[in-house]
Amino acid sequence: MNTGRRSFLTYLATSATTLNVLGCARPAAPVEVRHAPADLGTWEGVRRQFLLDPSWIHLTGFLLASHPKPVRDAIERHRRALDLNPPLYLHEQERAGEANVRRAAASYMGVDPSEIALTDSTTMGLGTLYQGLPLASGQEILTTTHDHFSTHESLRLAAERAGAVVRKIPLYDAPELATPASMVDAIARAIGPSTRVVAITWVHSGTGVKTPVRAIADAVAKANAGRDARDRAYLCVDGVHGFGAEAAPVGELGCDFFVAGCHKWLFGPRGTGVVWGRRDLWPTLRPTIPAFTAEAWTPWLKGSKPGPTSAAVMTPGGFHSFEHRWALDAAFAFHEGIGRDRVAARIHELNRQLKEGLAAMKHVVLHTPRGDEASSGIVTFEVAGVTPEQVVERLAANRILASTTPYATTYARVAPSLLNSPDEVDAVLRRIRDLASA
Repeated sequence: MNTGRRSFLTYLATSATTLNVLGCARPAAPVEVRHAPADLGTWEGVRRQFLLDPSWIHLTGFLLASHPKPVRDAIERHRRALDLNPPLYLHEQERAGEANVRRAAASYMGVDPSEIALTDSTTMGLGTLYQGLPLASGQEILTTTHDHFSTHESLRLAAERAGAVVRKIPLYDAPELATPASMVDAIARAIGPSTRVVAITWVHSGTGVKTPVRAIADAVAKANAGRDARDRAYLCVDGVHGFGAEAAPVGELGCDFFVAGCHKWLFGPRGTGVVWGRRDLWPTLRPTIPAFTAEAWTPWLKGSKPGPTSAAVMTPGGFHSFEHRWALDAAFAFHEGIGRDRVAARIHELNRQLKEGLAAMKHVVLHTPRGDEASSGIVTFEVAGVTPEQVVERLAANRILASTTPYATTYARVAPSLLNSPDEVDAVLRRIRDLASA
């Protein structure tokens, strides 16, 4: 726990007046969180861990996840303890709770716990990261035309503050024709002497295209060869739609910083997220939101100069939804229990089935690449004579949850996941086929 908050809560815990008001003689014992045993050996067993309405086919879990039972149970244990005695449970649990989450996240990501900052969402992580980067007037941020509003707006604000320039390039003209080689080539050709940041997204939520992060990292490293450390370009990745869907550990992607919310494909508690960064690069960043950690608070208490920036210092402070944050380790355990390779294989299997079925329909234009090398768990498409909004409405009339892409160019969008079955994918294909005669 951070020194300042701990000192305050220790005062509460040892104050006779406070103890009398709270009606207790000592701090509440920490709640030990045990992950409920679950049958994860079958996909039916995995599906039974969720409370999703079985009368619907759910294809929008990438927006906001339903909590599986182990996560619900962990949230409830922490919530109950906080409701019984908020300051004393916070005093007892905060240090262990966040340490448990960092260890679980680090194990899943293949990195060190000290390299992970905790946030509440992808957007919070992107804003915190990009506002903290060491940008200067005249330097360039290179990103793509396919990135989400949260990336573009975070970069705009960061560039405006520093006097830097944001340049957006396309990685493909037609998403269905995107290839790893062409995307790497587009980035490599666009990096210039003034490029300080390369900001990309692992899986584009507007098209379903998956970028080859590892190969792009190699291209950025090649561009950095011979540059002074102060002039190197950082590769920063919005990884939320690959995190929990793809098998590759974050530590093997080769990027410098990685941002993801955990309440989508990972099925983590709503309002949780992580930022990972290379240990040697964290000190180059500047925090935007004060951290409630010892590294940040202790210098203030002593009136001394703060030390180097770390992941802990870049974790935004304040009081959070602690029952959700501390339950995040249960989500990582849930995914590890299923197996990351098995998860990715299942998601790709169901998405291949859907894409092959859509590609065979003459009234449908499939915009997501059919191959696994350039796509993941999101599929976008258009239906002749029917707007994307109408596609979503008509599917909903048949109790199928789909969405439209929130971009200037809008497509219908579905995302088969661990919550679905091949029979459900077939049912979705039948309904889309019926749209030709609607």
